[in-house]
Amino acid sequence: MTNTTDTVTTPGFRASPGVRRFQSPLRTAPKPVRAIARYAGAVPFLAYVAIFLLLPLVSIVVEAFQNPTTNAFTWSNVNIATHGAYLKGFEQSLELSLLATVIPGVFGLLIAYAIFTAKGRGAAALRQVVITASGVFANFGGIPLAFLFIASFGSSALVTGWLNSIGLNIYNLGFSLYTMSGVALVYMYFQIPLMVLIILPALEGLRPAWREAAENLGAGSRQYWRYVGGPVLLPSFMSCLMLLFGSALAAYATAEALTSGTIPLTSIQIGSFLNGNVIAGQENVGKALSLGMVVIIAILMTCYVLFQRRASKWLR
Repeated sequence: MTNTTDTVTTPGFRASPGVRRFQSPLRTAPKPVRAIARYAGAVPFLAYVAIFLLLPLVSIVVEAFQNPTTNAFTWSNVNIATHGAYLKGFEQSLELSLLATVIPGVFGLLIAYAIFTAKGRGAAALRQVVITASGVFANFGGIPLAFLFIASFGSSALVTGWLNSIGLNIYNLGFSLYTMSGVALVYMYFQIPLMVLIILPALEGLRPAWREAAENLGAGSRQYWRYVGGPVLLPSFMSCLMLLFGSALAAYATAEALTSGTIPLTSIQIGSFLNGNVIAGQENVGKALSLGMVVIIAILMTCYVLFQRRASKWLR
């Protein structure tokens, strides 16, 4: 029988006989067993990624180039998905995502900067309240959010009625909650808090010593942000915009509840295919649309990684 204990020793000290410690069986196990045991904790995560990310991705890529009837290779699905109403859907989705990214990105940055520079006895409490509220608002979406805005800013809603009572009819001025600008307004409800949450750590990474050094050299606040703070913060700001763009691009339930598909967004078109509203012979066009979304998200994530790598050189 193999002994599983050995004597405890330290440099320059001779242990007394009988002082023992337990030796892990893995130390004497074969090398393949030790390698498996080392990464066993990652198995649940890898299984989750494989089942819910890799397998659907492979299915989309394969079926996007597959004839639904003969299972033969074909470009027709991709050709249909990049022309006509589906091409218009990509254009509208990118336009809406851009609109729901730039404006919330700027406002979120300003709010986060106000929290970052707040001083006084209530600064810590204000920061905690804003972060908590942002976490709640950033995760509030879908049909409940659409109902909230319809009840508030619909043509006969509460806030609209109040504005009408003071002589301001926003619908006569060209506003409509059920158009592209209306959907972008609704998206800002969760995009601005999301921007606050993800840009605040980058602001906190700006070292006070940098501003002090700039001031000692005679630089004002404008010069500091132009030559020091701005260039350092820019990669993090751009990476946050990439996340906002991806969030707006993938949003589905809110736009569907508001417009009922009157705005041709790609996410809504994919949902229509999943609901069975397809033309015979075009069952896999939805997979081609999904592949287009995957390509766009992959480009966004690549840009995000590059910006984060640039930002990590300074914000550590």
